[in-house]
Amino acid sequence: MDLGRDTVEQYRARTKLPLVVVLDNVRSLNNIGAIFRTSDAFLVERLMLCGITATPPSPEIHKTALGAEMSVEWTHWDNTMDCIERLKADGYTVCVLEQVKGSVELQRFEPDPCGKYAIVAGHEVHGVAPEVVNAADVCIEIPQFGTKHSLNVSVSTGIAIWHFFSLMHN
Repeated sequence: MDLGRDTVEQYRARTKLPLVVVLDNVRSLNNIGAIFRTSDAFLVERLMLCGITATPPSPEIHKTALGAEMSVEWTHWDNTMDCIERLKADGYTVCVLEQVKGSVELQRFEPDPCGKYAIVAGHEVHGVAPEVVNAADVCIEIPQFGTKHSLNVSVSTGIAIWHFFSLMHN
């Protein structure tokens, strides 16, 4: 029943999507683990775990990451703005997932296949910090049509990762 999956070493050697995911003070270890797992599935370059966002090793992160915390590169930043400034200096377009005035609906955002992008997802209750929103190149919103005004952070991040992957992966 071998599905031909890469080993961690083979996966780490693969060419990744020019996409970084920044977690701005995400508090739930289960959400962090789920984002690791989704990042592994769609060849995300690395995760930037900022502020209070927990880091591996952690049994709670592992519960949902199922080992993806070993395959996906990650770094921790004490301050999200320091991370954002570094990404901008390195040529990344910073895309904040947030419902704000002037945000672009995700399905209308077309990344340049030759570009480098960072998706920023925020705290489960407070969202992305205002200074990070203000520093973004673009704010992206996932349209919703139900009674709730937001999605779980791991779900919205997964939807955004898939959007970028489907348009940029060759």
